[in-house]
Order: sequence, then C-alpha cells, then structure tokens
Amino acid sequence: MKVAINLLLFVLVFALAATAILYTQQRRLLFPAPDDYPVEAPAGFRLVHTRTDDGLTLTAFYRPAAPGAKTVLFFHGNGDNLAGAMQATRGPAAEGAGLMLVEYRGYGGNPGSPHEDGLYRDGEAALRWLADAGVPTRDIVVVGNSIGSGPATEMARRHPVAALVLVSGFSDLPAVVQSQVPLIPRWLVRDRFDNAAKLAAVRAPVYLMHGDADTLVKPDNLARLHAARSDATVARVAGAGHELAYGAAAQAILTRWVDALP
Repeated sequence: MKVAINLLLFVLVFALAATAILYTQQRRLLFPAPDDYPVEAPAGFRLVHTRTDDGLTLTAFYRPAAPGAKTVLFFHGNGDNLAGAMQATRGPAAEGAGLMLVEYRGYGGNPGSPHEDGLYRDGEAALRWLADAGVPTRDIVVVGNSIGSGPATEMARRHPVAALVLVSGFSDLPAVVQSQVPLIPRWLVRDRFDNAAKLAAVRAPVYLMHGDADTLVKPDNLARLHAARSDATVARVAGAGHELAYGAAAQAILTRWVDALP
C-alpha cells in the first residue's frame, strides 16, 4: 500500500509539474519566430514603423495601391516573417493591390513577446498607420494565414473593412492544439483566437480557403468556420497542405477575390 501511495504521489507531482511547464512555456512553442528575417524593404516597398497602444514600435512593409485598387492588410503564420508574407501576397501585388505586411511583436527584431492580445494591438497599430496614410478602412482587405487568422478576424470584427480572407484558418486555437495532442485540455491553452465565435459579427464579406491535405490545421476547421458563417465564399484546394498560402492556386484564388470586390 505504501508503494502504491508513493507511486500515486509521484505521478501527481509529475503531472502538476508538466502542466505548470506547459502553461508557462507554451508561447515559446506557439510563436517560433524565425531567427532570419529581412531588415530592408525590397524594391517597391517601404519599411515603415507602427506604434502600438502599449508603447511598442514595430516594423512593417508597405507599398501603396494603384489607383482604384484595394489594400491588403496581411497577417502571416506563426513560423513566418515578412519575406514569407511577400510570397503569400504576390498575386494581388501583381494586379496593383496595395500591401501592408504586418510584423508582430517579438518577430523580425521587434520588441515585446507575442501573445493573443498583443497581436490584436499590433493589428490596430497597422490600421492606424494606414488611416494616417490616407487609406480608408473600406478599401482594406484583411487577410490572415494560419495563426494570422486570429488577428485578421478580430480586426474585421472591429472595423468596417472591405473583406476578410482566412487562409488555412482555424475555428479556435485550442481545437488545433487538441487535434495534435489530444491529452492537452482546452483550458490549458492560454491564447484562444476564437475565430468561429467572432465571424457572425464581421459585417464584411468573408472568404475561406483551405487545403484538403492540411494535417496541422485540419480541414474540419474549415467546416466549423463555414458553419459559423454560412454565407462565406469557400475554396477547398485539392492536395494542398498547410503551405497553401504560398502556392500558385492560392494566389490565383486570392487575386480573383480581391479583384472582384466593389
């Protein structure tokens, strides 16, 4: 009996310690900012700086829209940076769309540490910068890839933008974590990004794009997002995985959607 009690206590202490480590360190796993990142804007872009309401100065790449064209406000995935963001928006760029490529706190040499509320503050800073630059909110198409679907959805919920586009987006972050590690309870995931619950409050048209071979953010996320917003336009790309945003098919679809907006 004593051995069984000691074993039970050991298991309990181990479980509590593991839970504490996972709770406190999970953002290191959720936001793996790349060590390599562009420090100078490429041809056609300006390196600009936004200011968050909690006092951070962040970098972004900006290029103005051609006359009459929309501006794409782009939020990249958790393992990406501005270089990848340029690849994921090259289709609309080739057709004259403006681009505001957001870099997050803790990414690309920026100060701060990434978390859900912080990414929302970063998005608000980018929108304020665009407003100061004379870009009206009604001409902004908010696009979010993967974890970028979180700040993209929140910005579209708060502001009367032209449209919201989610590429490889998820219904909520705990669902993604549980799909990969079923033993982790939902309550343990600190950052929620509850996109499905917010879609009904988005007044703009919603577009959803997902690869049917995505094993990270699985296609059932697309089904839940569509259920939350039944009037959304949906593109399910055959054979595409979580890298969908960078492929030619996604660029063609995104460009067509942006060009069709009034």
